[in-house]
Amino acid sequence: MPPPPPPATPPQASLPGQAPLPGTGSISLRQPDDWHVHLRDGAMLEAVVGATARQFRRAIVMPNLQPPITTVAAARAYGGRIRRALPPGSSFEPLLTAYLTDSIDPREVEAGFREGVWVAAKLYPARATTNAEAGVSDPLAITAVLEAMERIGMPLLIHGEVTDPAIDIFDREAVFIERHLAPLLQRHPGLKVVLEHITTSDAVEFVRSGPPQLAATITPHHLHINRNAMFQGGLKPDFYCLPVAKRELHRLALRAAATSGDPRFFLGTDSAPHGRSAKESACGCAGIFNAPYAIESYAAVFEQEGALQRLEGFASEFGPRFYGLPLNTARITLERQPHAVEPRLALADAAGAPVALVPFHAGETLAWRLVC
Repeated sequence: MPPPPPPATPPQASLPGQAPLPGTGSISLRQPDDWHVHLRDGAMLEAVVGATARQFRRAIVMPNLQPPITTVAAARAYGGRIRRALPPGSSFEPLLTAYLTDSIDPREVEAGFREGVWVAAKLYPARATTNAEAGVSDPLAITAVLEAMERIGMPLLIHGEVTDPAIDIFDREAVFIERHLAPLLQRHPGLKVVLEHITTSDAVEFVRSGPPQLAATITPHHLHINRNAMFQGGLKPDFYCLPVAKRELHRLALRAAATSGDPRFFLGTDSAPHGRSAKESACGCAGIFNAPYAIESYAAVFEQEGALQRLEGFASEFGPRFYGLPLNTARITLERQPHAVEPRLALADAAGAPVALVPFHAGETLAWRLVC
């Protein structure tokens, strides 16, 4: 009888690599892009946008505001607010998306894409996550929109979870793939689709075996934590996100996919800031604010998996190639420089008012630091 396989990495709040790694050195990377981020609006936007602009040249910005971004005019206005909130001298470019509803006009979606206002459209299943109340009841309800997007080459970004209360929350991604995504790809074989923030081995295998126009983003937090993180030592709202973190076997499958060099998997932080009153309440909001140390967090995973040489592809090349955009020419440098992550960040909006946020890896030590 063959020997039993080695045990999986034991579940912890952040897995593994809490301590600084030995040695010295630096990494030079083509400047990365974030293909999924929440910048919010108003004071929160002003407080957090600098964290994303510090390391990423471009970012796909989610449209789930209140009210959601469903018109070209609203998208133009939101893009202006983002640019005004950027630190002086920033070269960051927000890439805007349309929020799909059952009643959105296909002509509006197409016009925004052709005018360069939108780079993609986002499908939120109704009530699946923060500000998704106006989302899509069933992909069949937006067939005309998807046909137009397929015709013009506009990517569809999907929050891949069912909202059926009869389905266990840990199974909602796998069920969405079976019930909705697989049939959607059959109906629209030419549609470019990104299954965002995947969390399961089911999603990894579906993307690997899918058509070339199907890709997926992977967050840093789903690479570092499994579902135990939410419950160790008490209820930990700062590890609650949607889709929720899953079992350890799924975390390991995500790490294998992200570090494999497969161009169908690329960086998307899903950084989603919430104030303390929203996280620590009777109905705490879903979202992890990982933007301040995102590239350092990814670097930790790639080093732990012995795949630092593949980080640039995942972070800087596969995403723009999928979207048909040029690769960035600027470069960033990560230095092996252990540093402690603050338990809480005291950020400020444009008027200087304080905005307190807990970052991902709060209280931990990261081995890499972005220096330029």
